[in-house]
Amino acid sequence: MKDAKAKIKKFLSQYFVNHELQDNEDIFAQGFVNSMFAMQLVLFVEQEFQVTIENDDLDIENFNTINAIAKLLERKMAVFAGN
Repeated sequence: MKDAKAKIKKFLSQYFVNHELQDNEDIFAQGFVNSMFAMQLVLFVEQEFQVTIENDDLDIENFNTINAIAKLLERKMAVFAGN
């Protein structure tokens, strides 16, 4: 998942120009994210990693940090690999 974290960080860095985002930094708590950006983030994750984000996945806890997004991807890919 190290590669996934790097891709996520690269995507987010486009929007956090003057801020070095840490893997465990809550982007929602910092006030960096609005609802439009949250949807862009979901679309990026779906397209970049070829996963489907279900309604049940749309929890702030799954998207508030780079680590949380990577863990969500791990779960999604584990389910996919199991099929």
